[in-house]
Amino acid sequence: MSARILIADDEPIQQRLLETLCHRFGYEAETVGSGQEALARLNSPGTDPIALLILDVVMPDLDGMAVLARLKEAGATLPIIALASQGGIESALAAIRAGAQDFVVKPAGPERLQVAIKNALAAARLAEEVRILDRQTSGTLPFDAIAGESAEMARAVRQGEKAAKSAIPVLLEGEPGTGKDIFAHAIHGASARRGRAFVSVNCAALPEHRAEAVLFGADGKFVEAHGGTLFLDRICELPMDAQAALLHALQQGMVQPPGAKRPVKADVRLIFAANRNLIERVTSGHFREDLFYRINVFPISIPPLRGRRDDIAGLAERFCARFAAGEGKRLRGICAEALALLASYDWPGNVRQLENAVFRAVVLAEGDELTVAEFPQIAARVEGFDVRVPAAPPSASLAPRDKEFVRVEVRDPNVLPLLDARGHARPLDQLEADAIKFALAHYHGQMSAVARKLGIGRSTLYRKLKDYDLVSQDLEPACEDGGKLAARA
Repeated sequence: MSARILIADDEPIQQRLLETLCHRFGYEAETVGSGQEALARLNSPGTDPIALLILDVVMPDLDGMAVLARLKEAGATLPIIALASQGGIESALAAIRAGAQDFVVKPAGPERLQVAIKNALAAARLAEEVRILDRQTSGTLPFDAIAGESAEMARAVRQGEKAAKSAIPVLLEGEPGTGKDIFAHAIHGASARRGRAFVSVNCAALPEHRAEAVLFGADGKFVEAHGGTLFLDRICELPMDAQAALLHALQQGMVQPPGAKRPVKADVRLIFAANRNLIERVTSGHFREDLFYRINVFPISIPPLRGRRDDIAGLAERFCARFAAGEGKRLRGICAEALALLASYDWPGNVRQLENAVFRAVVLAEGDELTVAEFPQIAARVEGFDVRVPAAPPSASLAPRDKEFVRVEVRDPNVLPLLDARGHARPLDQLEADAIKFALAHYHGQMSAVARKLGIGRSTLYRKLKDYDLVSQDLEPACEDGGKLAARA
């Protein structure tokens, strides 16, 4: 789902102009005519969330400055672009000081407005990612941070919210890389133990001869997590001896440190995660059946990324903001075509693979947006994207190959091909004809605009239309005062 923008302006013409531009840029847009209506829409429950507010500084009754003050008082983090008239630069600067991210002078130019929107959304994504990481570290991560747009993830979140209200043991099931550790953090952050210790243990990394000491020793993980939450990841890989000690701890609510004379009370909330089928592990004799029934009390299935495609764009944008900041790159986000590519891929490695792919793309990026060219391995595996792997010379099979380069051709309708199908340069008249056809479509047949932008006179433009046979049976040049190609009825 694309970002939704709220436009607050009391002038209907400005409303329609801004709404049209936002739609052209690929965003959803809503309009309101006053500051009071803007606040009412932002505070309206059960509606689609607003990602950005375009706010006129000067409006009757409740003006933009008053709206900024109320949003700041409420602790809102919504990015805001202020609108100011030609003579209202001082008002725009005051809006920046009051909390707006940027300002645009009316009437808004398309390029300036698009840059302002992209910059504001990118800054908001980075700020949100920082907040999520901070809250994860402090043990107060909310479910809102992982909810996403998909119905599949929403069902898992509802189960997690219910589980968080009690001390019931939770078993998170799902493929590797689906984000079970983040989900465990969210359960902890929504529970009465939030803000206390959250201790995570990868059971597959525990040495078999030391697993019991690491978990149940005097300085073990159970003791470390006292009063908080203990997350046992990859529980299906826990050594058998440690499984017996874990079963005893679950039954008694106490742990017996090796060599200790008395057991120690274990006041911990337990969350388990399994990336393999536990029933199969029980059947094969690698997991205790009695322990399985102890931990399989409240199972929650975390869907794979291919089952929650609506969440891919949001996750990718979040990762892009985080890694761009870490790499010191000024990236405004990911272009629409690249997002479509990412949403079309099946992601066998799930969220972890998406995260790594975006990290690599950020490192490769040379422009201010991530494009399909930064995801060559993904594009090579998705049907519908032009990917060509150059054929190796006959002798290449005899020499070792250090690297394999994949060439990705991005199909951009705004790019004029300079070569024909045989790889030869196209004649100038063909290039000129294509340029004129593109300009006619881009400026919606407005002949004055077409001629001005192409740098030729209108009479010359009409002559070239005739020479290149660009005026079809359905179109005819309008009279000079109309300045458009008019469609015959």
